[in-house]
Amino acid sequence: MASETSAFGLGPRKKPTTSHPLIAFGRHFGRTVHAFCRIRSLVDRGILLDLEMKTRPLNTFTFEERQEHRVYRQMLQMQPRLEEELISRPLEEMHQLCDLIQKGCANARADDTKGLKGAIVDWIAPPGEELTPRLARNIKADRGFHHPRTGALLCPVDLDWSDDEIKSKLRNQEINTIGDQWPAFLFLDYAYDPEDPWVGLFRGHLLVMAYKYIFTSPSSVDKEPKATKSGNARIHGMTQVTPASIAYVAAQVRFALSSTSVFSKTDRVLDSERFYLSILELFDDVDERMEVNDLVGWWNR
Repeated sequence: MASETSAFGLGPRKKPTTSHPLIAFGRHFGRTVHAFCRIRSLVDRGILLDLEMKTRPLNTFTFEERQEHRVYRQMLQMQPRLEEELISRPLEEMHQLCDLIQKGCANARADDTKGLKGAIVDWIAPPGEELTPRLARNIKADRGFHHPRTGALLCPVDLDWSDDEIKSKLRNQEINTIGDQWPAFLFLDYAYDPEDPWVGLFRGHLLVMAYKYIFTSPSSVDKEPKATKSGNARIHGMTQVTPASIAYVAAQVRFALSSTSVFSKTDRVLDSERFYLSILELFDDVDERMEVNDLVGWWNR
């Protein structure tokens, strides 16, 4: 039975408040480990996998099961006593704790989406000038493939944005982009090398600015200090950029450039969840380990 003095005590109120420590934890977990994770399912499956792994060889588990278990164990390692708190409670109370973490994930995503919505307009404008045509900071309808600048940044690198027919088909959704196509903004100087796709990948200028905006502070975007020196990173003791945090920022930038109004994992037009998961899958691919290590080293330089 959970202790009455537990730091994670639910208290008399049923509606979670923003001050609960698990909500704060959920904000960091969503940004740095898994943004679209369903926390109840993760915990239920994680507890079951913990038990099964005591009696079954590791090679009998699917890749997805091993990944799911890794994320679950990573979550427990990030928050002292969380495992004890979860397994010591009745199922309903355990799920209430899960819901607090889920709320934190959702709150962080909403806050970052709101902040980047206006900031991205400033970042993509020519220095000292305004975009032509102008883009409103608080309205997204004219973004995406409807605007020449956001369209060029969002255009998958296997398509030619300078081709008027391609532009027209993207705008009219005769060509639908999918979540595992890489947009130009992911690359340094927006340049894609088909002979070596890793050249400049996930090193784009917009990614760096958005990372600083989210993990340091909005005022740090044009400054030199590392993105992990203060702000959200400092609050949570974050000293290194994580691959999952790069994927999270990439998904946020892609959404900010788009004309889609609501950041939803079920959105089949922008396909944000698939985009995010495809990046995580690349980062977890053992055949890409050297490139991923080089990338993380670049971010933490």
